[in-house]
Amino acid sequence: MEIVDHVLGIAEKLYSLCGEVKANKKRCRRLAHRVRALEEIVKTVKVNGLGPEPEVVQQGLQELKVTLESAHEVVKKYTSKGFLRRIVKAYDLGDEFQILNERLNDSFQLLSLALQVDQRENLTNVFEEIRRGKEDMADREKDHKDLKTLLESNKHLEKEMQEIKGMLKSLKMASLPLPDIREIKLEELVYDVPKTPIMTSPSHELYKGEYNKFTVAIKRYIYTANTTPREVRSIFKKEVETMKRFESPNILRMFGICVQDENGPSPNYLIVMEFCERGSLQDVLRSGKYKLPWERRAQMSLEAAQGLYRLHQSEEKFKVHGCINSSKFLVDSGFRVKLGCFELAKTETSLRRNKKGTSTSVHYCSPQQLQSIHYSYNKECEIYSFGIVLWEIATQQPPFKDLSENEVFKKVCEEKFTEPTPEDCPKSLSNLIDTCRSYDVFHRPTAGVLVDKLRKVVEELGEVRRVISLKRLSPPA
Repeated sequence: MEIVDHVLGIAEKLYSLCGEVKANKKRCRRLAHRVRALEEIVKTVKVNGLGPEPEVVQQGLQELKVTLESAHEVVKKYTSKGFLRRIVKAYDLGDEFQILNERLNDSFQLLSLALQVDQRENLTNVFEEIRRGKEDMADREKDHKDLKTLLESNKHLEKEMQEIKGMLKSLKMASLPLPDIREIKLEELVYDVPKTPIMTSPSHELYKGEYNKFTVAIKRYIYTANTTPREVRSIFKKEVETMKRFESPNILRMFGICVQDENGPSPNYLIVMEFCERGSLQDVLRSGKYKLPWERRAQMSLEAAQGLYRLHQSEEKFKVHGCINSSKFLVDSGFRVKLGCFELAKTETSLRRNKKGTSTSVHYCSPQQLQSIHYSYNKECEIYSFGIVLWEIATQQPPFKDLSENEVFKKVCEEKFTEPTPEDCPKSLSNLIDTCRSYDVFHRPTAGVLVDKLRKVVEELGEVRRVISLKRLSPPA
């Protein structure tokens, strides 16, 4: 079968590259080891065929192919002779390995179950979650230590060395496993004076403050005329439970909670979380202050997708955010995008049971939701909403500007219209944005596939930039 040969061929190229890397050696080799384990399953397809669920296996092989192509490009950049400078200029120092390993695990789970392979029990040891977590943390620490040593031996890169040391320090903090969320006393928090919220919504106010000498964001839940203290507590508890499950550079990190006078007439419920200096993604895109090159916009799209993928792949499978739009993503000082605002997060099962839908703005609603208020919100709806966010990143414009709700309904549901991407938008990125906004739910990608393909877009744009830079540096003939 052609797809099997493609997968095995890419795997072989990946093994060869992993022997040539000059940085992140441990993680590259670990990646190759897990691909080798998956290769055993793929070989059973070549021998025994697609099994009792051919369509599922075919889809799984296609997704694995995209993941391996993405992994190949990631590993390839660490084989460069000028790898030190390239790493310094990169947007991260290896965060992509976490998602790549999760994608390989997705492929293992899907293919091994669909094919009912005999060696599943043996291969489970390679992909077991707790074991993978320990291996990945040890590999990351070793790679960072080796990188520091290499930087010390290259004194001619002093400026870049200082920059990357700072990145390594922040990355180390971000990669620490999340502790149990602690109860923070109100006196441990320092607010800006006067206490003026930097952002407000119908359910909360957001303040800038300090905790343990770190700048933090403090979210305070507020009451409205139609909200009881019990309902506020429920919203607060739901967001805390969702946030504390995650360890990801693209999920907003929580440090603790603060509950003041819980049994009194006017309790305060606070979440203390990391502060993102640039505010919401919506603020960044619509402020007009930032001229974002396509490589940066593609990277921001990838990071937003990685946050969504992490949520969709939580231990409560089929968990969805419930209200995806550009204001739900935050942007830090380095333009890294993080998913937050989890007060509406639910499982698809509970949404089907309750049939209450979500509070998604009509501008982000899928055609299916617009056509029926009884349509059960699911991951496919969320991918459509995310496609609108990707369009915003590409255009830096609000969606369906100046259109009423009725006009949006007519455009989306009757005309099956999607707003065009800019003419200079890279075709691969434009195609992904259009695929997410497909009228037919069948054509929308999963968050995992979206991450794989967006990483390829980022790598392609990075390669284009490097080629252009080399041409500028080359002496005229």
